[in-house]
Amino acid sequence: MSQLPEKVRIVEVGPRDGLQNEKTFVPTAVKVALIDQLQATGIRHIETTSFVSPKWVPQMADNAAVMAGITRRKDVIYSVLVPNTKGYEAAIPTTPTEIEVFGSASEAFSQKNINCSIAESIERFIPVVQAAREAGIYVRGAISCSLGCPYEGDIAPEKVAYVSRLMKHIGVQHVGIADTIGVGTPRKAQAALEAALSVYDIADVSGHFHDTYGQALANIYAVLQLGVSQFDASVAGLGGCPYAKGATGNVATEDVVYMLHGLGIETGIDLDALIDAGAFISQHIGRPNGSRVANAILAKRAG
Repeated sequence: MSQLPEKVRIVEVGPRDGLQNEKTFVPTAVKVALIDQLQATGIRHIETTSFVSPKWVPQMADNAAVMAGITRRKDVIYSVLVPNTKGYEAAIPTTPTEIEVFGSASEAFSQKNINCSIAESIERFIPVVQAAREAGIYVRGAISCSLGCPYEGDIAPEKVAYVSRLMKHIGVQHVGIADTIGVGTPRKAQAALEAALSVYDIADVSGHFHDTYGQALANIYAVLQLGVSQFDASVAGLGGCPYAKGATGNVATEDVVYMLHGLGIETGIDLDALIDAGAFISQHIGRPNGSRVANAILAKRAG
């Protein structure tokens, strides 16, 4: 227990990663209200939207309107995902605090999803990263399929280290290690994060775990033991796993915060307010709340 960090930073990804695959368009006002509620809970890092083609991700077509509608706080990081130079150019007028680029630890996943190799995908980000760094905008990177791939199966930690080195080389300042399909188990999670830590300092590495096989909290606890103190999570468990039908996707922020507080780790987040935010968005999109902690506490409140 002495190895665990005293504080953990949660990057809330619900407004972007959580909502992006919703088939029914979520009104801009609802997205804005969700973001405002989330930052009122004490969350200080929010993935707000993405600047991708509305042809591919129609749910994010209102990206600029969302960025214009939120009530900005000076102490909150507003992160946006950009896939290329065109996306970056569209994002800049909305004044994001941070941009996020993404690669994959799986060659097959990279080829099937963006029709290019891992190395070629990183090459595409060079002008984006360079422009952002010159503009004083922080650059965050994500490595998908770091623990497993729907096409290749298990992913060796060496592949995670390889992509981390590529990202570091082009100027990406932080790397997030993602278990995109949620197949990882605690030792595999540690091995993947250790691979990234062979390239990046511990303050510049985070974990992103899906709960498809019910392992997300166990994986987070295992990675906490390495001293990693940043994790992505999604309020109400928003976001499915497109590669495992009917499976859950992102780990619920409420569940992560409950566990961290139970470990005596500070998050700066008001769990009750967070549960309210999750209940709000779950009601608006007509989906069951994906957080076990939220459902338990909401039932207790009702009782």
